[in-house]
Amino acid sequence: MKLVTTMLAGLCVWQWAGPSCGVPAAAAESVRVLLSQDAQRIDLRAGDRLTLLFSNGERREVPPPISFTAVGGSIVLNGEKVPADGLVVRASSGYLALVIATGPSSGLSINANGAPPGSDMTTALEVAGQVSVLRRGKGLMVVNELDLEEYVKGVVPSEVNAAWHPEVLKAQAVAARTYALYQRMVSAGRDYDLVAGTQDQVYRGRHGIDGRIEQAVEETRGLVVTYHQAPIYAAFSSTAAGLTEDAFNVWSKDLPYLKGVECPFDVKSPYYRWRASFKLETLERNLRQQGIAVGTIATLAPASYSRAGRVTKLRVLHSGGELYLRGEDLRRVIGYAAIPSTQFDLDVVGPDVVVSGYGAGHAVGLCQWGAKELAELGYSFATILRYYYPGTELQSASLVRPPSVPGP
Repeated sequence: MKLVTTMLAGLCVWQWAGPSCGVPAAAAESVRVLLSQDAQRIDLRAGDRLTLLFSNGERREVPPPISFTAVGGSIVLNGEKVPADGLVVRASSGYLALVIATGPSSGLSINANGAPPGSDMTTALEVAGQVSVLRRGKGLMVVNELDLEEYVKGVVPSEVNAAWHPEVLKAQAVAARTYALYQRMVSAGRDYDLVAGTQDQVYRGRHGIDGRIEQAVEETRGLVVTYHQAPIYAAFSSTAAGLTEDAFNVWSKDLPYLKGVECPFDVKSPYYRWRASFKLETLERNLRQQGIAVGTIATLAPASYSRAGRVTKLRVLHSGGELYLRGEDLRRVIGYAAIPSTQFDLDVVGPDVVVSGYGAGHAVGLCQWGAKELAELGYSFATILRYYYPGTELQSASLVRPPSVPGP
């Protein structure tokens, strides 16, 4: 406890006192969440009648269930070609239940079974708000527009365990709300604000929402993390296993509130230490599939490290010369699940690459397992957030200004 108190010195008195502080409640906000970018079929149900609002101005009231398919670049509703490029579906009451069938060309994965992007999959969701179906190429784009707080309720149980300490759930709720508001403010001109998968935050509709989640979101309603009165890019990941990482080393973005801090609090994480392996020929094949010219690989080794000890570049020697890869690119090419973080050592043993590492995720910003330990030690969600996002403040979302987006 002494180590924690020393590291968090000056933060322990920084607490959120709720509405009694005189901060007004946030105005109602909505976010647009991309559920699928090239669905082939969408089955949709609700407890009562559905209202369909077409982009050509037509309006229909129909009983559920309904089905949309992509046929020849057109939207087909219950077997009838729709004379419009898109429509909005609203339920007269309750939630909308969707089953989205996505073809192998999809790059979006939001299902719970861990199917990788590029595989056939079916996703079942129950969502609040409304659903837009838009024609895009040979598929259908599906976007869920809903109240920001309802969205946050769908993110929290998908990102952390709902049985964790209430202060962790609150910290995750505020981080998720902040990230969503940031993306909404910088997404002008797009059809959506956020992706429902790991590209942004995992969102699975109403799945996993219970009383603990509801309470965490309601007790932090409207609160966001700000820097100079603007919502921050509230990055978070599972397990830092040491220093958290500087955002510049991962995304080439110089953000003063995303600098590395000590994180000795996550040693109980199941991802604190790991071991993995892959074939050199797998790396060759995957690099070529992504348009990177590479011959037969002889060896690869870390070439540079960040201050936090993570691999920033790898040197690849192959029959055609040499190639330098970012540590994050190796994770992307081999698979984020296969290589949980860039904090690793590796050995080439014949045709195999054996990787031993620590932590999970990009390690920028909030460490979820570290936050769990701090909450169990008695620290509030506000103190936890200020520690992992140094120099920030909590503020009502209704009072913030748009963020400035740093260039690479």
